Amino acid sequence: GSVRVVCPLGEENQKRFTEFAEKDSLLLSPVTIPGNTRECWTVLDKTAKTTTELVVGEPAVEKMPQNKVDELMDAVGESLSDSDALLIAGSRPAIWPDDLSCNICKAACDAGKITLVDFWGDDLKRTLKACEPTIVKINEEEFCSTFGGKGGVAGLKSALTTASKKHNTVFIVTRGDKATYAAQKGKVFEADTEKNLKIVNTTACGDAFAAGFLHEYLKSGDIQAALKKGTWCAARNAENECPGSLQ
Repeated sequence: GSVRVVCPLGEENQKRFTEFAEKDSLLLSPVTIPGNTRECWTVLDKTAKTTTELVVGEPAVEKMPQNKVDELMDAVGESLSDSDALLIAGSRPAIWPDDLSCNICKAACDAGKITLVDFWGDDLKRTLKACEPTIVKINEEEFCSTFGGKGGVAGLKSALTTASKKHNTVFIVTRGDKATYAAQKGKVFEADTEKNLKIVNTTACGDAFAAGFLHEYLKSGDIQAALKKGTWCAARNAENECPGSLQ
């Protein structure tokens, strides 16, 4: 299989991004926008096992021109035409319309594609009103901020089962080094994290989990097997300096 990355790239430094993407053999569908692509500088303390991210650079507009919004949606639509699934992750910068993430997800759902959502808050609520994504994967803090679920493990599992039935969506909640929980139509699944890891860089562990989960889910449709694969990918990611690397 293969992956196509649909992404807006700031015209001032997009070459840096495309060069890294080429090294990783990523197939890009870029949309050029004003200003910079945000860059993340990571500071690793291998003794304390801490990761600090410094995010720099923002696009040079207060509101994205409508033609760029249309161009991005067209790129998504073209990509969906020959894809099995959509994975959309990350917070939406305020320069983009409030309904952008929602519209992308709805396009995938309307096309009958398996859709994995990894964002939270108002964008997620807006999306769940418009369509039924196959999977929602967020961390515990994000889930509780969006849906409630405070009150320990029992409260979290109760909120998970309720959300999965109400929205007809598989919900996954990652919890750092604690067990991951998921719910499908009210049935709860659980996957323990790997122990005794030699952690180097935790950046993008959530993204690694989502990619691994979706890959296995597309292959088998098995929630438990997909949780195991996602957990494995997140663990391998944490053991490497380069985010997104499993070796």
